[in-house]
Amino acid sequence: LRPRRSATEVLTTENSCGKPPIRWFSARRTGETRVRILVCVKRVPAPGAKINITHDEQSVNTANLGFTMSPHEECAVEEAVQLIEQHGGESTVLTLGPAEAEEQLRYSASIGIDHAVLLDNGGEDWDPQRTAAAIAAAIEVLEAGDAFDLILFGNESADSGGFQVGVRVAHKLGRPMVNGIKDIELGSDDAAGNVIRARREVDAGFEVYSVPRPAVLGVKEGLNLPRYPTMKGRLASKKVEVGAIAPVGEAGGQAKVKLLRPEEKVSETVILGHDESAASAVVDLLDELGVL
Repeated sequence: LRPRRSATEVLTTENSCGKPPIRWFSARRTGETRVRILVCVKRVPAPGAKINITHDEQSVNTANLGFTMSPHEECAVEEAVQLIEQHGGESTVLTLGPAEAEEQLRYSASIGIDHAVLLDNGGEDWDPQRTAAAIAAAIEVLEAGDAFDLILFGNESADSGGFQVGVRVAHKLGRPMVNGIKDIELGSDDAAGNVIRARREVDAGFEVYSVPRPAVLGVKEGLNLPRYPTMKGRLASKKVEVGAIAPVGEAGGQAKVKLLRPEEKVSETVILGHDESAASAVVDLLDELGVL
């Protein structure tokens, strides 16, 4: 079951971009072990969709294109929900993107995330440096002196696949960061339980990391099996107030030149025959492939 919202809430920002102000839990008391987790997601074209480029080769033609969040990030959302179910606390999902990205925030809420925050950049395609700067600044606003124990990113986004934003955010916040994570455990190596154990696959097996809280992790698909939202969850997500913070970040040194679609690979099927007469053709083909 999801933890119920506390009756004690405070406003954390006046920069609401016309949306409701963010309602936030009160700061944790000294010695309180309630866990706080933030998941950062990105709105991306649905996997397998045909991507068309605009005539100026500067953006994706979104007409008739479905959107979702990256598979890695679906696992990050699920992991946050599971960790809160195990340890208690609160979870938040955050995205930078167009107003339509509210769809991905509400989907996250439908499976158990408590809070949702949108950084509306008007749908502009921001470079990784600017994106990371805006997300890091928003995190500082949300934390208000009480840091998230864990911030989760997908290992990389499903569209650009830059592997940069999570690392850059962690660097700006001055926190340890490990990518490629396939297992997370909120450990208890000391009296405060202030250690997170993270495991990632390597050629020879697994690497195990022990990082102090607060920490940032980039997770990979396969970390868990994301649940499907229930009807009750979908209905409840419609009532979740999506807070907003105006994103602020200077453009970085990377610039997009143009987008190119790779050439489509066309496969050809040849029917070798319909009866025993095809046997010799099959033998010739196997011989050509080096099987015989």
